[in-house]
Amino acid sequence: MRRTALGRNRATPQEPTINITPLIDVVFVILIAFILIAPLLELDRIELASGQHAGSHLPVHFEDSGPIQIHVHADNSIFLNRQPIAVSELLFQLHQLKSQYPTARPQLFHHKKAHFGTYQEIKNALEVADFKEMDVVLLP
Repeated sequence: MRRTALGRNRATPQEPTINITPLIDVVFVILIAFILIAPLLELDRIELASGQHAGSHLPVHFEDSGPIQIHVHADNSIFLNRQPIAVSELLFQLHQLKSQYPTARPQLFHHKKAHFGTYQEIKNALEVADFKEMDVVLLP
């Protein structure tokens, strides 16, 4: 074996070095982006009823007498004032109802087996139609 001036063996391979500085830089940039964007995210807040009566299993009776009623059945079919309606037609109909009943609060009767996406589409349509509030009733 041949030895170098420092006494190392030439046959010994050098250990590879990995430069992780670019990886750390990318992680810091992503972290800063999340810190800057997080306060700008819009969240929907839903006020829940107080839990004082949580022990009692008495159903809350809700009078469905509003002029704007939206029913979502377990198969995600949508009914507006007891008439079946497609999601594509919902916004147009809600605009008309808003002009007829400007102070009405829509009532959404949503079956618990229906998809959350259906609720989200209806909520978005109500917001675009300029409704500020709605009642949500979950059906068993």
